[in-house]
Amino acid sequence: MLDLKKYLDSYKDLILSDSCESKLFDIQELILKSRGSRIFVFGNGGSASIADHFAVDMTKNAGVPTLSMNSSSMITCLANDYGYENWMQKCLEYHASSNDFVFLISSSGQSKNVLNACNYANNEDITSITFTGFKTDNPLRRAGKINFWADSKSYNIVENIHQIWILSLVDLIIGKSEYSAS
Repeated sequence: MLDLKKYLDSYKDLILSDSCESKLFDIQELILKSRGSRIFVFGNGGSASIADHFAVDMTKNAGVPTLSMNSSSMITCLANDYGYENWMQKCLEYHASSNDFVFLISSSGQSKNVLNACNYANNEDITSITFTGFKTDNPLRRAGKINFWADSKSYNIVENIHQIWILSLVDLIIGKSEYSAS
């Protein structure tokens, strides 16, 4: 049986692990200094939902235009024409430029489509910011320029930590945690 107290306590250590506080401040500074650069965000499954939530809050609440490229029409078109492993990279090829940012969320850090997008971004001087979990040496964590890693093998814990980290960035850019959403 799951010990809920122990389960919830595990979040405390993870939230501030992996030097996340300094990395979040670094990203905040990069984004604020780079007004005019675009932000793209990708994920598969639950990570795609986190990507969508981040894009909406960054755009609407923080005033920083951010695009989640997870529309079913975009995915199915590009996956059909170029293969599922290449659809994210193709989005970046069509829309991103050097000095833009790409946030890549993958619990395992092994999704081929996310890795291909990261490698493309690195080759095109697009800042790659990754959110992973599971294995310390996962390929996406090794490939990204700025990396957040949740030390857990539980999908829900990893995804919840990613959500906390990435939405904390929204509040850092806004400069406060309480504000009107309208």
